[in-house]
Amino acid sequence: MLAARRGPAHEVRIIGGQWKRTKLAVLDRPGLRPTPDRVRETLFNWLGQDLSGWRCLDAFAGTGALGFEAASRGASEVVMLERDPALLRQLRDVRERLKAQQVRIEGADALAWMARCEAVRFELVFLDPPFDAGLFEAALAAAAHLPVAGGFVYLEANVEWPSDSLEAVGLRPVRHTRAGAVHAQLLLRRDRLSDER
Repeated sequence: MLAARRGPAHEVRIIGGQWKRTKLAVLDRPGLRPTPDRVRETLFNWLGQDLSGWRCLDAFAGTGALGFEAASRGASEVVMLERDPALLRQLRDVRERLKAQQVRIEGADALAWMARCEAVRFELVFLDPPFDAGLFEAALAAAAHLPVAGGFVYLEANVEWPSDSLEAVGLRPVRHTRAGAVHAQLLLRRDRLSDER
């Protein structure tokens, strides 16, 4: 379990789009580690600043930094999954404060939810599970069928995930960056259309 933080509550900020500079509180919860600003900035430089019309899944939502960032940049639908009750309350409070009607928040186990979700449903799936939970392989396998043709999975982990493991579940690495202990990878759904790009 993480040691309790001292001093004022920690915050992260939405860095682009209509809610730019909006602060999101970071609660003291086990395994909670928001995506650093620098990494989010790099990710949305890779994807493009405008996600108008995109459908996104934030599978391990936590603070909601990734999902709210996507909604801020025009995503038409963002589904956030979180099972911690305190984090769920916070996510719902932020959604109400922002009047983010395109955001749907579900109290759910991410692996079970993804396993039963219809295939080819999203343009972008965010995977940022707690580093010490041992969920990476299962999360990648569960998420691989969710992107549309040419869609993406974003993986945040404590190591760079090897290409052969990704390709085994139908994903191809296209971008990678590192910030301290955080490895961020953008993965493309492998299919005939995307392999020809």
